[in-house]
Amino acid sequence: MGRISGMYHAGVTVSDMDRALRFYQDGLGLEIEFDVVIDGPYLPVVLDLGFSDIRAVYLRVDEGIFIELLEYRGIERMPAAARPCDYGNGHMCLFVEGIDEIVDRLAGLGFRGRSDGPVDITQGPNAGARSIYLVDPDGYHVELFQRRPAA
Repeated sequence: MGRISGMYHAGVTVSDMDRALRFYQDGLGLEIEFDVVIDGPYLPVVLDLGFSDIRAVYLRVDEGIFIELLEYRGIERMPAAARPCDYGNGHMCLFVEGIDEIVDRLAGLGFRGRSDGPVDITQGPNAGARSIYLVDPDGYHVELFQRRPAA
């Protein structure tokens, strides 16, 4: 029987790669693993879309785990931004250390959170942790999660 054996990447479609990199690279501090234009003939078949190519940037989160930013070219594109409660919407959650410093850095670059700042989690299995939902340049939600301090 087949099984899930790991996590490779989470993909986010962006409207403007350079603007997205200000958030993910400059703001979150993620390092670029590679930045390429992909135009293989298999892609339009796999995705069932007629586009010319994709600029793909992989940002390293941890050993072997990446955030994949995709900028499709040569096709009409429309925004898909929604509220976190709207079905079909998604988000990614990243473990962080120094949540306040990261949020301040992003705010200095002009990016905002859904709340005014990191929120203390006061109940449940994550009580003592802190979290914030940020909004990337295209409206995609990125949750930063700082684990509770060790007892």
